[in-house]
Amino acid sequence: MTQIRVSEAARFLGVSDDTVRRWLENGTLHGAKDQQGRMVVDGVELAALAKKQSQLPNDPAGVGSSARNRMVGLVTNIVMDKVMAQVEMQCGPFRVVSLMSSEAVRDLGLEPGSVATAVVKSTNVIIEVPAKGNQS
Repeated sequence: MTQIRVSEAARFLGVSDDTVRRWLENGTLHGAKDQQGRMVVDGVELAALAKKQSQLPNDPAGVGSSARNRMVGLVTNIVMDKVMAQVEMQCGPFRVVSLMSSEAVRDLGLEPGSVATAVVKSTNVIIEVPAKGNQS
């Protein structure tokens, strides 16, 4: 079982340590003591709670798509020259950056503060884990 300390659990869930402790007290989460006597949460249970609580705004596009990785967010910055543009978005806690033509930015009417959906369709997704000895 992957054990995650309260402070790490709070960070993953985007809440305070005190909130995680309250959830442990009221049964929303179940904890145990690790070998050092610190309170920890089971990683599987934490992942299930994170998934249950995650909510992005509804996708305003309303289109069918084979892409399953759709993140609604706000455009935070655009760097554009005559041909190309870099569009930065904040989608929940995630920063997403897209490179596209300047023509596409103009056609879409993108500007800082615009609501947009970042769609990721890729066969190359890299997943990393902490190095041995750096895990919670």
